Amino acid sequence: MVELVRSNDLVYLSWVEAVLAGAGIGCALTDQYTSVIEGSIGAIPRRILVDSDDLIRARRVLAEAEAGL
Repeated sequence: MVELVRSNDLVYLSWVEAVLAGAGIGCALTDQYTSVIEGSIGAIPRRILVDSDDLIRARRVLAEAEAGL
């Protein structure tokens, strides 16, 4: 799996997960527990990972969704 996005914005991360799910692209949210243990001060951003075979498609789907906002 490879990193698609990295952010401390929980709303944005949730939106990305929803957009990917709507396109049938599986993803994993990582570093959420590490961030909580560190006090959720934003020192450790959370990351969304996708399969390397889906990376180009995931970037395109996100770009299209962001353009439609």
